[in-house]
Amino acid sequence: MAAKDFYQVLGVPDSAGQDDIKKAYRKLAKQYHPDANPNNPSAAERFKEISEAHSVLSDPDKRKQYDQMRRLGAFEGMPRRPAGARPGGAPGDLNSEGFDFGDFGGLGDIFSSIFGRGRREEPRADVLEAVVEVPFRVAMLGGKIPVTLPVTEPCPTCAGSGGAPGATWSTCPECNGRGTISFGQGGFAVNRPCPQCRGRGRIPSQPCPTCRGAGEVRTERRVMITVPPATETGSRVRLRGQGQPAGPGSPPGDLIVTFQVQPDRFFRREGLDILCDVPINVAQAVLGTRLRVRTLDGKKVMLRIPAGTQPGRKFRIKGQGLERNGRKGDQLVVVQVSIPAELTPEQQALFGKFADQTGLQH
Repeated sequence: MAAKDFYQVLGVPDSAGQDDIKKAYRKLAKQYHPDANPNNPSAAERFKEISEAHSVLSDPDKRKQYDQMRRLGAFEGMPRRPAGARPGGAPGDLNSEGFDFGDFGGLGDIFSSIFGRGRREEPRADVLEAVVEVPFRVAMLGGKIPVTLPVTEPCPTCAGSGGAPGATWSTCPECNGRGTISFGQGGFAVNRPCPQCRGRGRIPSQPCPTCRGAGEVRTERRVMITVPPATETGSRVRLRGQGQPAGPGSPPGDLIVTFQVQPDRFFRREGLDILCDVPINVAQAVLGTRLRVRTLDGKKVMLRIPAGTQPGRKFRIKGQGLERNGRKGDQLVVVQVSIPAELTPEQQALFGKFADQTGLQH
């Protein structure tokens, strides 16, 4: 099978930014994930191809090296190792896959670092990402919230083997027990896990009835997330070991949580200050009054509104805002004067008299 360009695999141009690469990968991975296509081996193969492309292009160093090899035309063919040549990695030597990187000088090491030539790497743990909505008060004051996350875990029936209990095992005919297959063009090839045996090198006489041979099941896990004080929408935290393993026997990866702060009906944020709108009527604005105003922590503070207060005037309650790096904000109370839509005849007469005495035209 001909080698495919990693940018073409993800359907992005070679000038694509990291966000575009991540977005394309997520879309394709969701479409071709084996869990979503249990009876489609070609989908599993496509998923491995997508994952392989993403693992290189999402890493700035590997992508830079890959682009360098790509510009040099390294994917158009490489000299094969002559029969009996010694495997190795020094200039002029050949790697265990049978390709001579010596003609490329130091770029042979680049190829090895990208594709892991001549060595078997431990499976890399997957990073689980989640967007979590947080109530406004929790985001401002900090706290803990429960979150239910969809995760992929080893199948409890087959313990991740993919075979039914009591099944017999035989060598995979697709990869001949190696667990990997290669694809390439000319003298260049890239290894990836065999889609038929899922990298195990053997297949069961009967697949596991619970996971249908995948060795994994989708489930939900409930975790408590600590929300730091003064959290903003888009803030992220990384929880070590709270993700999911890349495969059976591998350690769990990390969980990256992106916070989405929900709006509040009364409070809003402006830097370290907390703002709120408080309605008063015309008489209170003209004559002055006292109000009990709720603060972010649930307490109430008595606030004096002086006579002649204008609509939109702000009153400051010191120290009732957010705290960060030793600085603390205030709570700003914005007065909104409520004008009655209708007046009784008596009220109209009183307002008319008031306007005459104050020199207002009506």
